[in-house]
Amino acid sequence: MASWKQPEKGLCCQPSLHSRMAVAPPSYCFVAFPPRAKDGLVVFGKNSARPRDEVQEVVYFSAADHEPESKVECTYISVNQVPRTHAIVISRPAWLWGAEMGANEHGVCIANEAVNAREPAAETEALLGMDLVRLGLERGATAKEALDVIIALLEEHGQGGNYYEDANSCHSFQSAYLIVDREEAWVLETVGKYWAAEKITEGVKCICNQLSLTTKIDAEHPELRSYAQSQGWWTGEDEFNFSEVFSPSDDHLTCCSGRDTLEKQEESITVQTMIDVLRDKASGVCVDSESFLTTASIVSVLPQSRSSPCVHYFTGTPDPSRSIFKPFIFVDDVKLVPKAQSPCFGDDDPAKKEPRFQEKPDRRHELYKAHEWARAVLESDEEQGQKLRKTMLELEKQGLEAMEEILTSSNPLDPTEVGDLFYDCVDTEIKFFK
Repeated sequence: MASWKQPEKGLCCQPSLHSRMAVAPPSYCFVAFPPRAKDGLVVFGKNSARPRDEVQEVVYFSAADHEPESKVECTYISVNQVPRTHAIVISRPAWLWGAEMGANEHGVCIANEAVNAREPAAETEALLGMDLVRLGLERGATAKEALDVIIALLEEHGQGGNYYEDANSCHSFQSAYLIVDREEAWVLETVGKYWAAEKITEGVKCICNQLSLTTKIDAEHPELRSYAQSQGWWTGEDEFNFSEVFSPSDDHLTCCSGRDTLEKQEESITVQTMIDVLRDKASGVCVDSESFLTTASIVSVLPQSRSSPCVHYFTGTPDPSRSIFKPFIFVDDVKLVPKAQSPCFGDDDPAKKEPRFQEKPDRRHELYKAHEWARAVLESDEEQGQKLRKTMLELEKQGLEAMEEILTSSNPLDPTEVGDLFYDCVDTEIKFFK
């Protein structure tokens, strides 16, 4: 048995005989650009694979002005606040500050992947990869701006700390990001403070829980290659291949069964295509294993024409094959959705008190609880389950069709019609489950 010790301040809780490499969950995120995506649309999607019992909430934060020299308290540390933050909508594990995935009012979408690399991630509490997702969304009006925000914060504060609400061991990871707007995407992969990034403007791209950048690097940390040489991982003579240099020795295989799933699509890729890919358990994109489950999903449609609004679909519930994707559009008066938000425990939250995670409070929100009933029916009663699934898909289809009308309409968007869009969808879903 490992002997337990009280961790030093700022370290995740851990056994003293600590296994150096936690296993990163097999999450996937995707982007498709025209002409592979339909009708001048950029389509973004992400499945968030997390511990099976973790609750994810969907939260909207309006744009805000902040006092000079104020601080923002992230999951483990505080950083300097900026004068103004953008409006954002995020899906996040309910115990932390950051986000697994989300979007902002300017049509920027970001998703994060925990990755294993040759160098173990720091256990010292710093910024989580998920904190950097939210900070990028709050501060970046384009994909490139968000990329620069994340890089600057990473270099200033570093990344580290426990990725899971778990007092028994520390699960720390390096991070990869897919950062997307209406015109381009950036894949950013990080190892400690070192990073490399690739710009994408066409075709499809998938990232998952392994480093994927190879020799096409469009931006990088100025000391990336000299650091790799100093560690003896790269001779300086061969062509520099980021994932070969920085992946664990047994792990620089191509990770994306997901990419194959998307690339095999013969038709133009639509919202429905992306939803179908995220629901695909046979390919492994929809994770449902003993340890991990796809606890929430997002699909976003970013029209390249700025006269059309971006539409973001969130499940807010586990297992996309048994969940409804519900639309959200940014307007000035977005109605908040408490039923998709977890209870707030304030300063008494065991995630905020040190030593952390001494208890696990019930973080289920109303939507999650209603959906638990649906999942139980879908799993246990074949006939009733089929009926239920059919009705769920019908509800989802109505939302997709209504959004299609908005996207193809030549009339300007009426903000009053969509301010409570996500609220109404969540409300309808809960009533339906009851």
